[in-house]
Amino acid sequence: MRHLYLHVPFCPTICPYCDFHVVRRGPGLVERYLERLEAEAAELYARRPGALDTLYLGGGTPSYLRDRELARLFTALPWPLAPDAEVTLEANPGTLNPARLEHLRSLGVNRISIGVQSFQDPVLARLGRAHKGRGALRTVEEALAAGFRVSLDLILGLPGQDAAADLETAAALGVGHVSAYTLQVEPGTPFALAGLEPDPDHEAEAFELARAVLGRAGLARYEVSNFARPGEEARHNLAYWRMAEWGGLGPAASAHFFTPEGPALAERLTNPPLPRWAAGEPPAREAIGPLEHAKEALMLGLRLREGVEPTALEARTGLPLASALAPVLEERQAQGLVRLEGGRLRPSDRGLDRLHGVVLALWEALERAYSEI
Repeated sequence: MRHLYLHVPFCPTICPYCDFHVVRRGPGLVERYLERLEAEAAELYARRPGALDTLYLGGGTPSYLRDRELARLFTALPWPLAPDAEVTLEANPGTLNPARLEHLRSLGVNRISIGVQSFQDPVLARLGRAHKGRGALRTVEEALAAGFRVSLDLILGLPGQDAAADLETAAALGVGHVSAYTLQVEPGTPFALAGLEPDPDHEAEAFELARAVLGRAGLARYEVSNFARPGEEARHNLAYWRMAEWGGLGPAASAHFFTPEGPALAERLTNPPLPRWAAGEPPAREAIGPLEHAKEALMLGLRLREGVEPTALEARTGLPLASALAPVLEERQAQGLVRLEGGRLRPSDRGLDRLHGVVLALWEALERAYSEI
């Protein structure tokens, strides 16, 4: 296990579009969380020791924890870090300052992912964000000055948003990585209950702007929604998209491990929500067979500009994928959506924009060929 995700569920505010597993602080709640985390980390380390290449603290808002709580959290992790390990912490503007940044450096954090979403105050207010545009700018500048690798998140295509202005501001800051998403209105969220519906055309225009503006600033689109300068790609997220193994700690965290013995190719473990996780309830286990693994690998691999290697996937699953996928791939290549070069199946720019349809067609072809597996 070279990659570890740690979920910190606590947030100072819960945004109306958020469907992640997040909670507010309560009396004794963080203490119980840390106690359970210590036990869970010890249990996982006993089964999966070794140095980590990446460690990712997501949430929630990990930077919302107090200094002593963050220190205890890192002390709870027995894994050594590889010399060039990437250690990422998610943060919101308003939870960082120079002193806090110095503390994070002392704990080993070297990359910060900042949930900016927009630099425009009316848009931030509509999103339910607690910070203002000026505070977001200051947070990013302070993190860069402190020597961190910095990624920032933007949401594009929002009503009343000047997407070009947000993108130009992000590009001018000199960050190494930008994650640019469109707003997902998930069932059950306040936005969904209010009947908010994104405008696909407006979102598509905003994404065209992202490619142009961020590209001019030297941030290349290496994944559907992620742009980076050379060498600044998110190594932890690349582990997900490349279907590596990773461990998960904390409530609602998931893990993915290969199972060389037994009928399943891999296993996914998903922790329960905070109350049941804190009480010691074990994770749910899902066996992943060869067909399901092939479908997930195609879906995730084609999110990346580098694409996926079909022969390696065939060797891993034991399925003759080339024959099953050939008719669909010929059609999608003729449409200019994918190309096969250097032994890799890669999406074009148009393919990345139409990825959902491409993946569905590939899945349907696999299911027709291997529905009994």
